[in-house]
Amino acid sequence: MKYQGFLPAIVLLLAVLSFAQQQTGAQSPETSVPTITKETSLVLVDTVVTDKKGNYIRDLTVKDFRVWEDNKEQPIKTFSSETGASGQASQRHYLVMFFDNSTMTVGDQAKARDAATKFLDANTGADRYIAIVDFGGTLKVTQNFTTDAGRLKEVVRNLKFSAVAANTDAQSSSPVPGPTGGIPQIVDASANFAVHTMLLSLRDLAKGLSTVPGRKSLVLFSAGFPMNPTDPDTIERESELTAAISACNRANVAVYPIDVRGLITPLGFALPLPNLTDAQSAQLVPAVLEVGSGDSPAHLVYVQRGGGGGGGHGGGAGGGHTGGTGTAGGGTRGTGGGARVGTPANPMPVSPYSQSRSLLPTVSDVTNNQQVLYELAVGTGGFVIVNSNDLLAGMQKIANEQNLYYVLGYAPPTSDEGSCHTLKVKVDRGDTVVRSRSGYCNIRPSDLLAGKAVEKQLETVASGSQPGNVVASMLAPYFYTSANTARVNLAIDIPSSAIKFEKQKGKQHAELNVLGLAYTPAGTVAARFSDNVEFDFDNKEEVEQFGKKPYEYENQFEIAPGQYQLKVAFSSGGQSLGKLEIPLAIDSYDAKQFSISAVAFSKELLPLNQASASLDAALLEDRTPLVAQGMQFVPSGSNRFKKTDMAVFYVELYDPSLSSPTPPSKVGIQMLVIDRKTKEKKVDTGGPVPNPKPGAPVVALGLRIPTDKLPAGSYQLEVRGVDSAGNSTPVRTADFEVE
Repeated sequence: MKYQGFLPAIVLLLAVLSFAQQQTGAQSPETSVPTITKETSLVLVDTVVTDKKGNYIRDLTVKDFRVWEDNKEQPIKTFSSETGASGQASQRHYLVMFFDNSTMTVGDQAKARDAATKFLDANTGADRYIAIVDFGGTLKVTQNFTTDAGRLKEVVRNLKFSAVAANTDAQSSSPVPGPTGGIPQIVDASANFAVHTMLLSLRDLAKGLSTVPGRKSLVLFSAGFPMNPTDPDTIERESELTAAISACNRANVAVYPIDVRGLITPLGFALPLPNLTDAQSAQLVPAVLEVGSGDSPAHLVYVQRGGGGGGGHGGGAGGGHTGGTGTAGGGTRGTGGGARVGTPANPMPVSPYSQSRSLLPTVSDVTNNQQVLYELAVGTGGFVIVNSNDLLAGMQKIANEQNLYYVLGYAPPTSDEGSCHTLKVKVDRGDTVVRSRSGYCNIRPSDLLAGKAVEKQLETVASGSQPGNVVASMLAPYFYTSANTARVNLAIDIPSSAIKFEKQKGKQHAELNVLGLAYTPAGTVAARFSDNVEFDFDNKEEVEQFGKKPYEYENQFEIAPGQYQLKVAFSSGGQSLGKLEIPLAIDSYDAKQFSISAVAFSKELLPLNQASASLDAALLEDRTPLVAQGMQFVPSGSNRFKKTDMAVFYVELYDPSLSSPTPPSKVGIQMLVIDRKTKEKKVDTGGPVPNPKPGAPVVALGLRIPTDKLPAGSYQLEVRGVDSAGNSTPVRTADFEVE
């Protein structure tokens, strides 16, 4: 059975060709003279070549190189050398110092700053632009690109230390203004609540660097962290690592990690992540999802900071078109443009993004904490400095490499959106070592119907007064991503019978086109998305199996706080036409106040070991799945539950005191279920919040609603968060029905 959620796409540019030609003088392989190529789609591969002793080789020509994509050799269309034999630089160079304070001890932080200060004394200049960021639970751009050595050193000196040994303090100095005339800036890389793990912050930073021309070097000061195959967090980290490498490769960022622990690095070799058994998977289901009832109210349950706790919000950043899962009964769930993940009882083809793990290089015989550092370096074309107390010497080697690389360009074969591809570069010269990025992913665009006739047709339907002929349901909970932005996690339950199949090329084929528009009270469009989902099945029997359950569509969009009317139109050919409309009220957000998101209902949980493909797809597309306690919550488009349904909800708490020097020791949540007709309190209970990610102001959790103990009827869910500092959130409410 085949599920195809991706349309043929324009091949992803790993760097902007015009910048590459302008800045490096892209050269024709035939003439080695700068030319303007007619190629509209190129993959550009930065390549560093040394001899066995580490000496850079500077005299190579295009004839010395060969490039493979997915083990198939590709003709090189463009070629340039950053430096000639003289070693003189030919363009501006951009370097970012990234201080991962979440993993470094106070002593290691001091050592990293000392090395950075000395490095700045020797490596600032007219063509060397340096920026400084630090991470301690949230990402802070403390200094954008500048050549001012004095300002850079002042920023490094003023970076605030973490309060404890590792992963504690999210505080940093305020951004220091610098000259911006003609100097590219890191954009949209700070104040994102969804990036409070180091790997997600690195992904977000790479996106912010994508507009900066040419190759960028990122020096990562870190102590690393373990990739323990028995730890559920590792499943999230594998997806986050994949997304970070992909984002760096798209933005032309080479990562150079420095293990600040020096020669005292402990031993302990990293092991590959195994496939968990069903029994091990069952252990990932958190007890937090079981709560009390009205007969035995727990009222409020606290958890201590610093103990166990589970995944939290950190693994979730980036999902949306998350994917479908076949169920044991033969029914299916798919999401717009999304992945399909199989269960043992009913295996399904996986998303093309399952190839994304090919971006992760094979690394062996390194200490556990260092494995992630090596994978970041090898995957992006950098190198690692480890087991050395001379950090300055390692940094100097990184700086030297800014002048010593080649850029190869080739026209890639046509590939589907969502496909990932490995890259390999070889040099036809003996005793050479070649370093380049590991590959790239052809990322699915977020507005697939833009400019097409079907988009105009759906917009007419959405804005018109005529109803559709398909009965569907829609929910649109929201979650803050920054003080002025919320992410709406849209979910729609569509009757499978509304998706019309016809035979094409020997398959049962169908398409679903979706358009969403959020209108302001003045009638202007504040946010929009469009999507196309394709289905291909081998025969009618498989279509019948697909039709046994509603199709659950998901998408995401960002919008500012305010009052809106959300209108969604969808069609599947012929007379099948749906139209949905609901009010969308996004509360304003005060970064200084303890706040809570909207409530998302869910009828399906996926242990992360079963959801890795959908997590990969989500994070690669810069979407945010709902992840808490080692589980992925699949948002439901309906608030109606049968007594036999799994009924859970997901919320996020935003507590700014968690990133303060003296965070509250406890965080908790309270849940009430009230009969809407009688006003009788049916459930009064609490659930433990998973241990907050250190330094991160966001806590995610989910709780089970005991619908099996509730009579059929209409109910209101009330949720609020509290902490031991005496703070409490406003009450969030959501109505639901029990059948």
